[in-house]
Formats: sequence, C-alpha cells, structure tokens
Amino acid sequence: MKIGIMGTGDVGRALGRGFVTLGHDVRMGARTAGHEKALAWASEMGSRASEGTFADAAKFGELLVFATLGTANPEVVKLAGAANFAGKVVIDATNPLDFSGGFPPDLNPKGNDSGGETLQRAIPDARVVKAFNTVGNVFMFKPQMEGGPPDMFIAGDDAEAKKTVTKILADFGWPSVIDFGGIKASRWLEAMCIAWVLACVGTNNWRLAFKVLRG
Repeated sequence: MKIGIMGTGDVGRALGRGFVTLGHDVRMGARTAGHEKALAWASEMGSRASEGTFADAAKFGELLVFATLGTANPEVVKLAGAANFAGKVVIDATNPLDFSGGFPPDLNPKGNDSGGETLQRAIPDARVVKAFNTVGNVFMFKPQMEGGPPDMFIAGDDAEAKKTVTKILADFGWPSVIDFGGIKASRWLEAMCIAWVLACVGTNNWRLAFKVLRG
C-alpha cells in the first residue's frame, strides 16, 4: 500500500519506519520538499521511502497519516489540498497541544470540540480515524513492555475505515484495540494524552502506556 505521512517529527518518522518495515511505500510530506528531517529519514529507510511537500504526500498515499502539530492540522490541509484526501482513510495521530501556559500542556480545542473533529471538518470527504495519540512514539511500532502489549484506542465515524485501521494496528503489534465510537470521542482520547503526560511526569517515567484490565 502507498502511505502518505503529513509531518517530519518523531511521530511521523516512527510511524513511517513501521510502515516501511511492513513492506509499504511511504512518502513523508513537509511544508517544502527537501526538508532536512524528511531527507534523512528517506535515506535511512531505503527505496520504499520518499519525501516531498504535504501535497505530494497527500496525492501519493492511498492511506494518509497526520503526524503534525495538532494545532497546525487545518493549515496543513490547506497546503496539501483538501481534495487530495477525498475518499481516503486518514489516521489522525495528533493531539492539539497548547503550550502557551507552559508545561504540562493544555488542549486547544477542548471540551465541546477536539482536534479529531476539527480535522474531519477540514477534510469532510475523507474517513478520519483517531489512533496512536495515547502512546509515546517509541512504542508505536511493535511495543515491547512488561505486562504488555498495551491497548490502543480509536475513534471515527466510518466503520469500514476503523476496520482498516484496526488491521494496521494489529500489523503494528497492537492486538487489542478498543473502539470509543465516533470522531466526537476524540475529545476523550486527546484528554487521555494529557493524562499520559501527567502520569509520566508523576512517575518520572516516559515509557508508559495504557491497558484496560478485564475482570
């Protein structure tokens, strides 16, 4: 499958590495072609990896991933062209983190809206599924943890898109996926990111992930 990734940060590179390892062709997009991090990543990953602009990645991918700063997603859509997302499954791995008040961050938007909903409104003809946003990037692919594997949580309005993402998550080493419902549930998944940050700070350990215990 052809995968387009929006974003060149730690999350984008980690997910891109996972897709390439699984045999997919991946194009990483940035504001401009030739981005230093994207070039370095593509060189490291080999022939299945390439880089370009957000628009290049959006056109290339049969499945698309947002791994940008969550608050920048509407601008990224404008740069990539909303039409390039039409009909495609889009994984939203972002959180709309707001550091204006310092650390730990807050969310913007929050409460009666979310980054996932904002992204779905920006690309109404795409099928957005929130996933990967509740775990650190080092554990996104084939997580190896004591007591693991952890659980992954998803949200989205399209049932078939969620089935596609659940299959991808299984390939990424996440056999247990909990569906929170429609994209509106991104409000709670994004809040879980803040809970994860606070738990990591409180335990002085950034190698944490969530798991639901079943009685």
